[in-house]
Amino acid sequence: MIAVVLSIVLPVVLTTAVGFLWSRWGHPLNSKDVTELVGNVATPCLIVSTFQTSKLSFEALAAMAGATALCIVLFAAIGAMILRAAGLSLRTFLPSISFPNAGNLGLPLSLYAFGPEGLGYAIAYFSVSSVANFTLGQMIAAGKANWAGLVRQPILYAVLIGVALAYAQVQLPAWAGTTVSLIGSLTVPLMLLMLGSALSRLKVAAFGRALFVSLVRLGMGAAVGIGVATALGLTGNLRAVLILQAANPVAVYNYFFAQRWGNEPEAVAGVVVLSTLLSMATVPLLLTWLMAG
Repeated sequence: MIAVVLSIVLPVVLTTAVGFLWSRWGHPLNSKDVTELVGNVATPCLIVSTFQTSKLSFEALAAMAGATALCIVLFAAIGAMILRAAGLSLRTFLPSISFPNAGNLGLPLSLYAFGPEGLGYAIAYFSVSSVANFTLGQMIAAGKANWAGLVRQPILYAVLIGVALAYAQVQLPAWAGTTVSLIGSLTVPLMLLMLGSALSRLKVAAFGRALFVSLVRLGMGAAVGIGVATALGLTGNLRAVLILQAANPVAVYNYFFAQRWGNEPEAVAGVVVLSTLLSMATVPLLLTWLMAG
């Protein structure tokens, strides 16, 4: 089992490390062009392609979407209570607790651990989480909603197209399906390389506070994921992917939002870095348990 888990985790860690080292050697992968390519072209293509090839039922996708929404609500509610009790700023740290790294880490981990079916469920989680992050997450960080920003997100339309095709059980023409799949295949490696590049530029500030928020994100995330999966009676890969996604570290996007709205970006950067480093220990343990069950 250890060898199996390592075969899942090590490719993710090593690819992220390549991005980290490449950036440290003076070649940062933080250009606007690369970011927009991944976010606006490759990721939407991956979403549509996955809905086409995973053969997941509309009911299964709906179950994951509903479970994801419930997790996010619980993350925000429980996280707000914990932060208030600890005397920490909600605008600074609540998005970090509410929105795990369901893309850069969640997608490759789910793919390597649970195959195309797992990737399909992970895409469903990532899609709901992304929409919520660009609305609720930004609303918390900015103090106001940004509905116009959501409308401009290609991911939203990719989800709608993918869900419509899955519901109608319609397949794209072979040439279109192959093209979308080819472009979508860029997403996972580029996400990992960009994650490593982003981590190379972030530093841990206020270690004790960063450690506390990181432990809340990882521990509470896993607990909520297990609780929601149990309460909804989820089984198999659907259950495993939900728990894995819920227990991921802080998404890098939360740092960008904190930076944009002036909510202690250095502190949020510390949480992103530290929670990601801690997840290198917690994720293998969680995968060992999920795959044994």
